[in-house]
Amino acid sequence: MQSHKFDQAIRDYRRLCTLVPLGTLRTKKDHVRAVEILDAILDEIGEDEKHPMAELADAISVFIEKYEAEHVSIPAAKPAGVLKFLMREHDLRQSDLTEIGSQGVVSEILVGKRELNARQIKRLAKRFGVSPAVFI
Repeated sequence: MQSHKFDQAIRDYRRLCTLVPLGTLRTKKDHVRAVEILDAILDEIGEDEKHPMAELADAISVFIEKYEAEHVSIPAAKPAGVLKFLMREHDLRQSDLTEIGSQGVVSEILVGKRELNARQIKRLAKRFGVSPAVFI
């Protein structure tokens, strides 16, 4: 009986792995796919940490962070500096970042008068497709 349940679990896991990257990300393509899947899951669950998919999102984020730590060099920078860089790269103005606050709030963050909070970090990471760690 246990053997049958285990065999079923293996089949279910393999089927899940065809949809969701579970395990070590080895290539840029794996990384991009994982970020896309994580974004889709986060769009679905929002900020509901009790959602059935929340643990899956956590697991995928661990694989993404591991890949980025090994393959993506991020120079040490203050969160405001990272945000300025990303804004330049994406040709954005302060008024384009409405998901983190008003233009005044964005301005205060960029000049160092205000720190990013967890909600803002999550939204910026999602918008730019980067690990939240770059803003901490």
